Amino acid sequence: MQVQGTVTGPGSYDPKAEQREFRRVAQLNPAGILVSPADPDLMKSDIDAAIAAGIPVITVDADASASKRLSFIGTDNYEAGRLGGEIVSRSLHGNGSVAIFTMPEQTNLNERYRGYMEILTAYPHITVLSVVDIKGDPQIAFDQAQKLIAGKPRVDAFVCLEALGGKGVAKALNAGHIDGKTVIAMDSDPETLEWIRKGYIQGTIAQRPFTMGFVGLKMLDDLHRHRPRSLNVGWAKDPFAPVPTFVNTGVIWIDKQNLASFAHAQATP
Repeated sequence: MQVQGTVTGPGSYDPKAEQREFRRVAQLNPAGILVSPADPDLMKSDIDAAIAAGIPVITVDADASASKRLSFIGTDNYEAGRLGGEIVSRSLHGNGSVAIFTMPEQTNLNERYRGYMEILTAYPHITVLSVVDIKGDPQIAFDQAQKLIAGKPRVDAFVCLEALGGKGVAKALNAGHIDGKTVIAMDSDPETLEWIRKGYIQGTIAQRPFTMGFVGLKMLDDLHRHRPRSLNVGWAKDPFAPVPTFVNTGVIWIDKQNLASFAHAQATP
């Protein structure tokens, strides 16, 4: 099985462009497609059409659970949000105000939001002041963080549900020479890790994108070599399905205490 190209998803957040690329790839009749759907509702009919045409489709990172995709490989985003909520509540000692940076159009981010809110609303003295839609633009995160820093009431913690927000918030705090805020980021790109080193991000919830792609490709390869009689059989309810409905690749909490060991693990071949 050969890998011929990629179909991008939430990182670039252009759902229509992703849909067009998905359709183009599907017309090539590939052995399988891995996709991270930026807009699950938009992609549902295209995923279903590919399945009907005999093309295995597996979602990674972001799911389209209402579609006929064969499997979802990625983070349990609800549990990731609950983890972040526990960390924020401990950092604030159960008392303070929180701003959340997200992109409400994305289902996976909404699941993280739900997890956070389930934990935070259990603390009567923690208040969620605002939810900021950064629209996939770190500059919006920076600008909105500056406004919140300068305004009232005071914001004690910044929760960022995707990779771009944490860096924007950290830059705003650094520009204002403001210490002592709790900032929880998402993912483990080098810039986010650098802001952890500098102390402007308390920690980040890192996903395993390599694992998602690696497991997904192995799954597609196996389906290619051992092709089932039909893909359009409702595998989610089939006890003899050849692939699992959901593969949870887990998360890693990274802060100053384990940052060096995480960096060493990344550098080890």
